[in-house]
Amino acid sequence: MDARRRDLAAMIAPLQRALIAAELPVLRAHGLSMWGYVVLDALEGQPVRTQAALAEFIGADKSRIIAVLDELENAELLERTRDPSDRRARFVAITDEGRRKHAAVQTDIQRNEDRVLAQLPASDREAFVRALTVLSALPAAEITGG
Repeated sequence: MDARRRDLAAMIAPLQRALIAAELPVLRAHGLSMWGYVVLDALEGQPVRTQAALAEFIGADKSRIIAVLDELENAELLERTRDPSDRRARFVAITDEGRRKHAAVQTDIQRNEDRVLAQLPASDREAFVRALTVLSALPAAEITGG
């Protein structure tokens, strides 16, 4: 391997910042915060979670995410119900309206991503997305070696 290659984090961090900056106007246009979209995206993948499990999955403090959940519930994008076996726990589920909102936002975000990916030849585009899919699914411990 070429020792002069930049570190992955050094290459990914500026790309991530630019992609997030490109998402912000899309999210605003759809009336969502970044955290709101992150929550909907997590629930779209697994429609029902406890609030605590959801917070852990998305890397958010469980007490700080309450305001985001309140906002999404008020907009009828998710619903929360008490766990019958533990009155302190609440289940969180995406609603049909939440699915529609998530799909619309994701379509707009990916439209810009497709424009960015068009800088690569088609075969590199597909390989890049496949590689990101595999690497982003790795547990943190496998990346940190811990």
